[in-house]
Amino acid sequence: MPIHEDKTFEGISYAEGIREETFEQCIFSKCDFSNAKVLSCTFTDCNFVDCNLSMTDFNLSTINNANFKNCKILGVKFNHCHDFIFEVDFDNCILDYSSFEKRKMSKTHFKNSSLKAVDFGNTDLKQAKFTNCDLNEAIFYNSNIQAADFTSAHNYIIDLSQNQIKKARFSKDGLAGLLHHYDIIITE
Repeated sequence: MPIHEDKTFEGISYAEGIREETFEQCIFSKCDFSNAKVLSCTFTDCNFVDCNLSMTDFNLSTINNANFKNCKILGVKFNHCHDFIFEVDFDNCILDYSSFEKRKMSKTHFKNSSLKAVDFGNTDLKQAKFTNCDLNEAIFYNSNIQAADFTSAHNYIIDLSQNQIKKARFSKDGLAGLLHHYDIIITE
């Protein structure tokens, strides 16, 4: 199994996919992983900058302390990653139609990102931060969002009866998204 440590990969296309490789403290800049199979790989302390990871298959891969900045990550099933360690942060990313179902993601920070129709079902998001994120049609079902911060997030609809929500933070403007399931009319 090849091991890559403290390397920078720039402008590389991974269309052929990669299998059973380990990346530690690596930087991926302007790389194209779209539709690639990234199978049984390990990414530890890695940064992805300006990359396209749309529809990437991370089946049985480990993603530990990875940061994604300015990345396009459409339709990625992060729930196929290895369960043991999964630690990520996203800044200015498009994550639409991706899935984090059943992931343990406490303290994850989503910043300035689009999370349209993302599946957070059965996800542990305790103390996660959604800073200036669009959560239009995002799915929160049986999710633990205790002490999560949604104060600058928008377009979310969260059923209070279907999620653990104690101490979560919301702005006044977001209250309609919490009361949506009660079929009430809110006026200003």
